[in-house]
Amino acid sequence: MADGRRRLRSSTVVLGGMGVVAAALTSCGSDPDRRCVDRDSYTYEGYKVVADKNCTSGSSSGKGRKTSGRADAAWYYDADVSRGRADDGTFSRSEAVDRGGFGCSGSGGG
Repeated sequence: MADGRRRLRSSTVVLGGMGVVAAALTSCGSDPDRRCVDRDSYTYEGYKVVADKNCTSGSSSGKGRKTSGRADAAWYYDADVSRGRADDGTFSRSEAVDRGGFGCSGSGGG
């Protein structure tokens, strides 16, 4: 009564399933690419990219800090960067997360 099929061990199935879940969670929960830009520097080429220290690291709303004589800096997400300028992005982190990732659309779960 030999059954010609090979049976998968339960540990193989569990580990494979965990890998799929881990991939889905990390791609959805990962931070989008971000650049610190001067919001007052927009030209047709985009915003001028400035040093990260000009942006507040804990800012999830995209609002930077304005100090006298310094740039009005903010995080700019998922931008195309070329020649020190960032364009076609968003200042909204949540909008940037919704743009991409596996299973990260705004419809349902999360």
